[in-house]
Amino acid sequence: MKKTTLLLALALGMSTAVHAQYRGRGGNVSLGIKAGASLTNFVGDDAKDPLGRSFDSRFGFNAGVFANIGLAKLFAFQPELLYSQKGARYNSSSDNGIRLHYLDVPLAFHVNTDGFFLEAGPQVGILLAAKSESGSTLVDIKDTYKAVDFGYLAGLGYQLKHGLGVGLRYNGEFTNFPNSSSAGNVTVQPRVRNSAFQLYATYSFN
Repeated sequence: MKKTTLLLALALGMSTAVHAQYRGRGGNVSLGIKAGASLTNFVGDDAKDPLGRSFDSRFGFNAGVFANIGLAKLFAFQPELLYSQKGARYNSSSDNGIRLHYLDVPLAFHVNTDGFFLEAGPQVGILLAAKSESGSTLVDIKDTYKAVDFGYLAGLGYQLKHGLGVGLRYNGEFTNFPNSSSAGNVTVQPRVRNSAFQLYATYSFN
């Protein structure tokens, strides 16, 4: 809980500081909402289902709010708070798999030209819930995964200071999200990371 509070405070502090610095220099800020679909999977050397097979991708949902802060004519900083569904399906099974629910805090830096943008930056993910699915049966497995994920984002899209926009983003992770385990004097860390493509629409309020 302390880590979560600290990370949220850091993201809010960075946004507030940049806003204050550049608003006084004629910078501009727009707030917005966003929502879309995700295609997610698990990657890494140990990303295997209970039968030792690779996981299959699954669809999810993402939605949240953002602040786009103009730093210069071509550059902007966009912190976000997003609810993101992640996870994967067991091989060739639409009813069985793992569903993860995150509060993501992306810190995206934009390069803009006539509404089109490229973006990249770091991201922190806070695990809200984790379920193992077998048909209609759900099992809580949150305790087997780390509370915080550290990753990155890269993407492109079209977004104005006021009105509709659209974007495509990839989210990758630096950290393995399962908890480590001990066997005697040996600590075992499963090498499994989240991977997600997000297609989304935005609406900005100048």
